Order: sequence, then structure tokens, then C-alpha cells
Amino acid sequence: MTRILITSALPYINGVKHLGNLIGSQLPADTFARFMRLRGNEVLFICATDEHGTPAELAANEANMEIGQYCMEMWNKQKQLSEGFNLSFDHFGRSSSTENHKLTQSFAKALSANGMIDEVREKQIFSLDDDRFLPDRYIVGMCPTCGYDKARGDQCESCTKQLDPTELLQPKSAISGSSNLETRETKHLYLKQSLMKEKLEEWISEKSDWPIITTSIAKKWLNDGEGLRDRGITRDLTWGIPVKKGEDPWPGLEGKVFYVWFDAPIEYIAATAEWEKSSGKEAGIWETWWRMDKGAKDVKYFQFMAKDNIPFHTLSFPATLMGSNEPWKLVDYIKGFNWLLYEGGKFSTSQGRGVFMDQALKLLPSDYWRWWLLSNAPESSDSDFTWESFQACINKDLSDVLGNFVSRVTKFSVSKFGNQVPSFINYSEKQELVIDEISEKLSLLSKNLEHIEIRKACLELRNIWSIGNEYLQSAEPWKIYKEFPTEAGSIINFSFNLINLYSTISQPFIPETCSKIINDLKLPETGYWPANLGNFLHTIQGGHKFDLPDNLFQKISDQQREAFADKFSGV
Repeated sequence: MTRILITSALPYINGVKHLGNLIGSQLPADTFARFMRLRGNEVLFICATDEHGTPAELAANEANMEIGQYCMEMWNKQKQLSEGFNLSFDHFGRSSSTENHKLTQSFAKALSANGMIDEVREKQIFSLDDDRFLPDRYIVGMCPTCGYDKARGDQCESCTKQLDPTELLQPKSAISGSSNLETRETKHLYLKQSLMKEKLEEWISEKSDWPIITTSIAKKWLNDGEGLRDRGITRDLTWGIPVKKGEDPWPGLEGKVFYVWFDAPIEYIAATAEWEKSSGKEAGIWETWWRMDKGAKDVKYFQFMAKDNIPFHTLSFPATLMGSNEPWKLVDYIKGFNWLLYEGGKFSTSQGRGVFMDQALKLLPSDYWRWWLLSNAPESSDSDFTWESFQACINKDLSDVLGNFVSRVTKFSVSKFGNQVPSFINYSEKQELVIDEISEKLSLLSKNLEHIEIRKACLELRNIWSIGNEYLQSAEPWKIYKEFPTEAGSIINFSFNLINLYSTISQPFIPETCSKIINDLKLPETGYWPANLGNFLHTIQGGHKFDLPDNLFQKISDQQREAFADKFSGV
């Protein structure tokens, strides 16, 4: 048994996330976590809301709510939606937690003691009309690199270039829209990332198994322009983690908070401490997952994120951990994803363009969305959600293949043998061939999941489902029943065991459907990945009683597809 630590990129607190956010981190992370549990590993799957920085403040202002209340309500909503999509987090925390405050301030103290922090007096943009400094997303303008006219003061969403507000062209306040701006002097802390360049370069070069998207972005940022730049880690904001050296004040930095991209990754660690507390674990257990001197040497750590988060996780966060000179666990594997587009363009909350998580669950069951998103995960390039593709995928894969197989087997069994599984006699040549074929595909499925090749894994799972249909169609128990009822019963017994197999190996992908199959057919919840397929396919014995399930999936009609497309086309 291996200890597996999995973290999904923290979703911002500023509203409900769209399907692109879901497939960009949380959903594939959940698929991997479920698979690793089935393989008998000890898994800790951590996520949290990212509650600091200008996005939170701007969203709260727009909602006319106090920032703390807004964050609490949105955390509850995002937690409910994660449960609606059956994301199996061991803990879903908050970056505003006491644990994160304490850890972030502790890291700042350690970094300062190691000469990794500079106190810098610098010019920053001040809005005369708003009477305040404008950090990060409080200022918008044109990206100096790609010319995108809605770039934010912390990062260009179009080209992913990390920015300072002073670099934007044609800047204006995101609060008032005012361009009545000037630069004023203020004092801030900078993380001296440049001192870590050689260590980071050596560390990244060792990760030969990382996806190309992860290493290419990391190396680009490491060597872009002047190379790895020192980065400001404090902001002129009221909401956030107060700047302190551990528990001590930081003279000259009173009234400032740590930058969200400094404290947010630290929340992975803090959320583990939150998990310890909320689950009643023995004190100090969280450290065994994160401290190399406390037991984390045997932990394998996986991170999941979209490509715009990669620079911070391959450079800034490791620089923080390395620079502290404390024995923290570094990530072993970073799974990066490209973006999911919606009908050829971007999702847009303001324009009502695209499907968001709360809307999706009101339309169709979660497994419909999970299956399409995983089958079309943007791994090697951006993917495009279209309603035609969604309809075809659901109708063909889920309804015509998996759903059809379960329906045919159970309905025929009830009609000829009643509500109990007929007995198995002996293997036929066809069944031996099925076992061989599934064994090969199951090995590929396992391999693809181990290497987090999500689309390839979906393809192999679909192939395994198809084998069941092909077997049933060739065996034709309905034709031989009159003359050879015992042989027909043996075919159905074998098919029931295939259903049991499917309900097990499909759990990482469509857990709600698998639970329904298990409950209706009263199957044993094995909780483990099949090691010996031949033995596994003898799990369901003759005489096993079951209930006839309803159809697992409803097809999406052309009328439904057209109505959905119109509803989410945007204004």
C-alpha cells in the first residue's frame, strides 16, 4: 500500500465555476483518487476554496455583501456542488482558515530568516477617485505582451503572462472604471525567487515523466525574459492574512496582507491540518503527509490544475518550500490541463455563455457531465464543448452501450429465470475469449489511469463495455433458451458478472451510476480493483437475488439538445 496525496487547484471563491473549471482540476483529480483507493492505496484527497485577493473583494462588493459573509456562503455553495458531482474530497477547506493564517505567517518568518525576502519601497498605482491603491485585479487594461484588452493586474488571461499592475497599457480601476490614476510609493515584501533558479531548474529537469504542457510552461517561465523574477508577496488590501513574522508584527507592513498567490498553495498544507482537526485524527497526523522529517518520505504527491496555474505550482510554491529551508514534501507529479472552450469560444458568466456547475446539475445527472468531460479532457490541446458532441457521446456510450447491456441482461433474466441469477455451468469458448479480451483492455485501462491519461482511460473503459454487448449479441441466450435453458442461464450468469465488473471499474468515472447498479442488483461492494479477472467473474453466484433496475440513462433528444444550445448561447 502506497500513501497517495492528491491536491486539486483551489477554485476561487468568486462565484460558481463552469464546466471548464471542473475538468481542469477537480474532476480528473477525483477520478485518479477513486482509482487509487480501488487499488488499495491510502489516499488523502485535498481541496479548498481560495478566498483572498481582489477577486473575492470585487465579487463581494458586486453582491453588496460583507466579504466574510460572502466567502462563507460561497464556500457552502461550492462544497454542495462538489458533492453534487460526487467529488470524493477527504477534506474541502478554506484558505481563510486559522490554520492557513498560522502556516503562511510561519513560512514568511522562515523565508525572511533565510534571506529569501526583500523589503522594497516601490511605485504602485493609486486611484484618486477610489482613494486607494489598486493591486492585482483592481486594475484592468491591455496586456503589453499579447494586446488582450481585458488583462488583469496580476495575470493576462489570454496569454497567461504574469503581470504587475504598472505594466498594463491603458489602465483603469476595476472598481469605478476611472482612469484618474497616479503612481505613489508604498512598501512591500518580495520573495527572492531568483535565488532558487538553479535549484528549480535542476528539480524540474528531473521530472521526465511530467506532461509536456507542465514542463514546457515551467521552463518558459523559468527562462522568460530576465528569467525567474522576484515576486511581490504582499498587497494593500483589508481582506487576507495579515503580514507577520510568525506571531510577531512586521514593522512597516502594518495594515497589509499576504498576496493570494503566496498563501493559496500553502492552503494545501493547511487544509490537511484542517482535515486532521475536523476528522478527529491524532494530533500531528497532518505532518506525516507533508514533513519529510515526520514520515512524508513514503508519500507520493500529485497535483492537478489548468495551465494558467502551472507557473505558480512549478516555480513560486516550490520556491517557497525550498526557500524556507524546512523539510517540506515537494510535488512528485503535476497533471496540467489545457482549456475547455464552449462552442468555439470562452465561457462567460456576464454573457450567460456556457454551462456552469449549478446549471448542469439542474439539467441532467452528474454522470452525464462527468463522462463527457473526462472523455474529452483537454490534455494535449484545448477541447471544445458542443451540444452535438455531448448528445452523441451520452446517447452512444452511456445509453446504447453500458445502459443497453445492463437492461438486456436484467430484463431477459427476470423474464426467464425470475428475480435471481441463474447458475453458471462452465466456461464456453466464447467466454474464454471474452476474458482474454477484457484482460488486455483492463490492463490498458489500469496503465492509463496510473499515468493519468484520462481520455485514453475512457476509451479503454468504453471498449470493455462494448465487449459485453458483443458477447451477448453473439451468444444469443434468447435463441437457445427453449432448447438449452441451462446454457442460456450460464450466459446470463456470466453477463451478470460482467455487470459486476463494470460497476467496479467504472466507479472512478461514473460513481452515481455504479452505486445505482450495485444497489438495484444487490451486488457486493468489492471496493477493490480486480486483480484476477477469472476469479472476479465468479463473484455473483446462481441464486443471487436482485431488483430489476430502471433504465440507467435517458437519451438526449434533438429537441432537448436544441433547447439547451439556445438557453446557454449567451446574450
